[in-house]
Formats: sequence, C-alpha cells, structure tokens
Amino acid sequence: MTTLTLIRHGETDWNRTGRIQGTSDIPLNDTGRQQARDTAAILLDRMDPALPVAVAASDLARARETAQIIADELDLPAPHLYPDLRERAYGEAEGMTAADIEERWGSPRPTDLPGAEPWPQVRRRAVRGVRQVARDVRRLTAPGAASAIVVSHGALIRELVRHISHGELPDPASRLPNGGGYTILIERDRLRLLDTVAH
Repeated sequence: MTTLTLIRHGETDWNRTGRIQGTSDIPLNDTGRQQARDTAAILLDRMDPALPVAVAASDLARARETAQIIADELDLPAPHLYPDLRERAYGEAEGMTAADIEERWGSPRPTDLPGAEPWPQVRRRAVRGVRQVARDVRRLTAPGAASAIVVSHGALIRELVRHISHGELPDPASRLPNGGGYTILIERDRLRLLDTVAH
C-alpha cells in the first residue's frame, strides 16, 4: 500500500500570461516558488511523522524546482525524477494563448491540437509513472507502508484523476491551481482517490 500526494507545480510566467506550456521547459517565477513553500507547509500538517516520505517529480524544470523546494522545506532527500510524469505535449499550440488558438483553429478549441500527445497515451503514461514511483518508494521502505509527494503537471494529474474516478472527477469547469493536488492510494493493481490538497 502506497500513498501518493500529487501536486501541480508552482506558477511560471507562461501560467501567468495564459500560455500553453506542455513540454516546453519553463522555470518557476517568484510566485511559483512561494506557492511551493506554502504547499510544503500544508503537506507538513498532513504528514504522518511515523511514515517515511519520498519526493518525486517530472523532470521538467518547473516541477523539478517545486519538488526541490518542498523537499528542502520538509527536510527530505532530493526528488527522484521521472520523465513519465511530464506534462502532455501540446504540439503546435505550445506557447500560444487561448486567443491565439481560437484565431488559428477556431472556437471552440479543438480537442486534438496538431502534434499534441493523444489523451489515451497521456493516461497510460500517467498510470505507468505513478506505479513506477510507488514501486521505487516501496523498495526503499519495505516491509513498511510508504508515501511520496509527487510533483507533476495540471493536465497529467487531471487525466490520472479522470482515470481513477471513471470520468466523474474533476469537474470539467474547474482548474487545478498551482500548488494544489490530490492524494491517491495504490494497492496492488488498484488506484483509489483519497482527497484533495487545497492551496
């Protein structure tokens, strides 16, 4: 049994201006760094001091730095990096705003933007990534229970939550805030949603 707390990275300048990032490697801004520190304080209140905790992250800079700040604030080892936890690639739309997309491809925004990673592939990659994190953490903590803080990206986390909840969550109108997230439980082949991490 492994508990994973999935956290969306802190804000970047592209988040602030509404640009699609995808796999473009955009760093945190100062607001994002403060969000990472604030998230660490929330996680500290939720952590069971009796359980060992690992930190994992996407290898993109904004997730990696968020995870490192959280690890430093909680006095935990440096995060392990997982390419499978990267954001969805958005192809030709990366760097564009919603207005740019509407101007180029029309409204409503097309589901399949040119060159974007297909959603089923994002889902498979997300499941594979969190299962790999769980296996690695269990190896470090066996035979005891394990937990990890996993810093990733909005679209990947949303797609994983859709998979776990059979499409019931999250609300399509809602947006996962920077520094917010969900806690999931992995038991053998089963993934279960436990709660949200409010930011």
